[in-house]
Amino acid sequence: MEASQDLQIRLLSDSLSYYTAMLNDIKKASRYIFLEIYRFRNDPMGVRFRDYLLKKCREGVKIKLLIDSWGASSSYSFFQELVDEGAELKFFKKIRFNLDTFTKNHRRDHRKILVIDDEITWIGSANIVSYALNWRESMFRIRGGIAKKFKRVIEENFKIYNKYFYDKLSYTRTISFDGMEIIRDVPSLAFQPVKKKHLELIQAAQKEIVIETPYFLPGSNLRKALTDAADRGVKVHVHIPKKSDVGIMDVLSSKYFGELAEHGVNIYFFLPQNLHSKMFLADRKYFIVGSSNFDYRSFRYMHEICLAGSHKSLVRQMINHFNETRKESETFHYQSWKQRPTIQKFFEWVLVPFRHLF
Repeated sequence: MEASQDLQIRLLSDSLSYYTAMLNDIKKASRYIFLEIYRFRNDPMGVRFRDYLLKKCREGVKIKLLIDSWGASSSYSFFQELVDEGAELKFFKKIRFNLDTFTKNHRRDHRKILVIDDEITWIGSANIVSYALNWRESMFRIRGGIAKKFKRVIEENFKIYNKYFYDKLSYTRTISFDGMEIIRDVPSLAFQPVKKKHLELIQAAQKEIVIETPYFLPGSNLRKALTDAADRGVKVHVHIPKKSDVGIMDVLSSKYFGELAEHGVNIYFFLPQNLHSKMFLADRKYFIVGSSNFDYRSFRYMHEICLAGSHKSLVRQMINHFNETRKESETFHYQSWKQRPTIQKFFEWVLVPFRHLF
């Protein structure tokens, strides 16, 4: 089903552009601002956003902030003045040391959602941090009634900000709106709707698949789906950074490049800086965009949020974005990969069993 073109979606990849646009939207808010985000850092960019929110709070705008306690890189005191003015702040699942430390603390809120006045939604790949100002991202400004749905998503996650047990079926139920689907992941073995949506679109693809992700570490089912697609003649393109901000992930990912390349999967390494964008497009029609990386950890352990559907204007923007990414990328060379150092092969072998930790 084609989404209504009345839903206006704009893709921004440059940090100055989307930060400026987000702050302008915050400045115009008159009723409420709800933000759910993985990282809100105490640095120049974080201070700027916090101060904009403080000004709106003093104007009577309702402010709700849900920030992952592990990813935040800021403390409660950083937001104290904002809270004193009436803003509601929750840190998602603070780190606690006990007998079940790893299981409970490994599950993070990786979502990035900003909703303003039942009218504007921002979702995508970027956190509120200064160190990523030159990264290539994918942020989506959506204008339309779907904002009310995203508002509900944030309100629901507020209810489980410190809970370990909750109704996972309810919290992973797909939310439909005007031909679009809001797909939510929570840490789960049984419910992995973002992964399942990717599998569905990969298996149905007839002509082309494009994946852009900073961390490419799909499980065996997704790797097989990609190689099967390439074997049946689908052009499969994977865009990843030449060097991401998590070096261990680069080592882990490289283990599977040969297998994929042998089946005709095309891999491109973005050169200028970190590629942090998270997008998927099948047959130049069906997309998945949002906070989820194309890796085992996102699909299995993270609270993620994605938007899926078909929207002509957005697809055109995505294609332009992919073309620009590829212009500044180098192609994977299979023979060079086969001759990679023995020490690298050793670390690939050692690290793979622990891939869910990174």
